[in-house]
This record gives sequence, C-alpha cells and structure tokens, in this order.
Amino acid sequence: MELYYTFSVLIVLASFFAYLNLRFLKLPGTIGIMIIAVLVSVGLRLVGDSYFPHTTKNFFLLMKSFDFTEILMGAMLNFLLFAGALHVNFSDLKEHRWPILTYASISVVLSAFIIAGLLYFLAPYLGLSIPFIYCLLFGTLISPTDPIVVLGILKEAKVPKRIETKITGESLFNDGVAVVMFAVVLKMATDASFEASFSSVSTLFLLEAGGGILLGVLLGLTASKAMKRINDYKVSVLMTLSIVMGGFLIAKQLHFSSPLAMVIAGLIIGNYGKKVAMSEVTRDYLSKFWELIDEVLNAILFLFIGFELLMLPDIEEELLLGVVAIFICLLARLLAIFIPAKTILRKNTYSRGSLITMVWGGIRGGVSIALVMSIPNSAGDLKDTLLEITYIVVFFSIVVQGLTVGKVAKRVLKDE
Repeated sequence: MELYYTFSVLIVLASFFAYLNLRFLKLPGTIGIMIIAVLVSVGLRLVGDSYFPHTTKNFFLLMKSFDFTEILMGAMLNFLLFAGALHVNFSDLKEHRWPILTYASISVVLSAFIIAGLLYFLAPYLGLSIPFIYCLLFGTLISPTDPIVVLGILKEAKVPKRIETKITGESLFNDGVAVVMFAVVLKMATDASFEASFSSVSTLFLLEAGGGILLGVLLGLTASKAMKRINDYKVSVLMTLSIVMGGFLIAKQLHFSSPLAMVIAGLIIGNYGKKVAMSEVTRDYLSKFWELIDEVLNAILFLFIGFELLMLPDIEEELLLGVVAIFICLLARLLAIFIPAKTILRKNTYSRGSLITMVWGGIRGGVSIALVMSIPNSAGDLKDTLLEITYIVVFFSIVVQGLTVGKVAKRVLKDE
C-alpha cells in the first residue's frame, strides 16, 4: 500500500505541474515540471514550517523515503534508455560512429580530469579544501551528458540532425564509461585497501561494458526472432517490457552494465526488429506505447530533480562554489570536445558552429545526481559539498542550456 501511495502522489503532482506548465509557463514539458517543483521546494523551505507544518513534515518524510539512486539507476534509467534507443536510427549512428565513440569515451575521461584539476586548484580560494580524489569523483559523475535529459530536450530544440545524432549517440553510450570510472574512483576514495591498476580497471570496464553490450545483442536478437513468429501487438509489447525488466535483473546478477544492455537491445529492436519482425500495426502500437512510457517517466524524473532541492540543507553556503563549478564544467566540456575534434578526429569535418552547439548541448541531469547520492554517508561534509554543487550545475545545465540550445544552434550555424 505504501508503494501505491507514493506512486499516486508522484503521478498526481507530475500531472498537475504538467498542466500548470502547459497552461501558464508554456516551457518544454520536462523543464517546466522541474521549475515548478523547484519553486514549490523553495516555498516549502521558506514558509512551509510556519504555515503548513504538518503537510511540510509529511512531504519531507516522503522525499527522504525515496532511494533516488536505486529508483533512477536501477529502474527508470533502463526504461528510458530503451525507449530512447528504440526511436534512434542505427544508420545515423553508424555514419557518425567514430565521433560518437570518441566523445563517449576519451572525452569523458579528459573532462573528468580537467574538472578535477581546476576544482582542486580553485576551491582553496573559496575557503574550501577538497582532496583531489574527491575532486576527481566529482569530475567522473558530472562529465557524462545525461541521455534522458538530452533525448527529451533535443526533441524540442530543433537542433540540426547531424549534431543531434552525435550528441544523442554520445549520451546513450557514455554512461558505461562514466559509471565504471565513478565506481573505481569511489572505491579508491572510500576503500583504503583497494589498489587501482591498469589491469584491475581494464577488467572491470570490460566486464561491465563488454558484458552489457553482449547481453543487449542477445536480448535484442532473441526478442526480434521471437516476434517474427507471431503477429500480435499485445504480446510484442509485453516482450519488450520483459526485456527491460528481466534484462536488468540478469545484468545486475552478472555485474554487467544494464544501461548499455538496454541501449543495444533498443537499437536492435527499433531497427532490425521493426523492419523484419513486425507488422505496421505492431510497429505503431509499440512506438506509441514506449513514447508514452518515456513521457510519463520523464515527468516523474524531472519532478524528482526539482524536489531534490529539499534534501540540500546548506545549498546557500555552496552557491559561490557551485557557480564556479558551472564555469569549470563548461570549460572542461569545451576542451573535451575541441581537443579530440582537432586531433583524433581530424579527418572528420567540424565547423566552429557545430562544435559550439555540441559543447552547449552537453546537458547534465539526473544520472549525475543519482551518482553523487550513492557516495557513502561516511564521506561526511565532502558528500554534502559535492551533492550541493552537483545540483547547482545540473539545474543550470537543464534550465539555461536546455532552454537555449536551440537558439544557440540557430545562431552559430546560420551561415553554414
């Protein structure tokens, strides 16, 4: 009953905020929901205890009862990645495969170390001393672009197709690298007995990423072959649900990357499966079903992000450091895009406007918040500091970059 109560509250709030946004704010749906949730959070923090003490207390308890990391990384992310990959054209990804692979791997690592170095150097000037390993931890969790946010925002931003494909492809695949990096750095920061070596890190990465890709291929091909033998949209939809839910359980048991497994499975079913195994009716129902799942879960996710403000008691104290972190992250993103583009990817043609759009379109979101919240409480004040500056960076990224990426693209690409 408690789960039903919680889910009911979330759905009611998400639908109410979506209505308010559509009626008054008229912003992109997910961003509007998040902004309203932030405003409600600010209101509760300022006047809630004075005017609505009982309601405020219950709402705080409700938010604290959520394990945001488990809800997002363990459940919602798999559904949203599968839904997003289902609608991505594989031929577009193949055309831009080298930029996508480079930005999803080398750029993530490069960005993490640039952010770590700058934060470690600048934090003392703001009266804070953050150990380098925790600066690197922040770099690993904030460097990857969020696939959920990127897929949701770029659909409405009207960014040119070739750039949208690169940013979308990067965001779909960079989670595998980022999560492995985060896990290694977190273990180094919290486990004194752990010794990171090239061998141990490589093994962990191959197990997580390689296993996830292999599992996704098996799930996608098996489901497509099975669907080819039937012609029933209801069973086909159930099969895709079982891929996401059952695939996550298998990945968790085998310590594979479930996000990568869902992306690969979604790409195979969305391209090969739709082409050879489905009738027009089944394709239509399947697309609409997963589009609806995507919209509902996105609304709930952005509601979560907005209300996470309630869980940050001292965010005002870290506001200046958060603003500095915004500029650090933007600079790191700029260097992580421009350096590979001018060195490794020299054979690819990149205009200045394209690169600027890719920098500004690298939006952070719920994945970063989920990762920072997974840091053990034993980290104490360091966890609180990283959580607060992560939220500030994510809020800026979603609201400012998310609302302006279309305009930026139009302006810098107008002469191309």
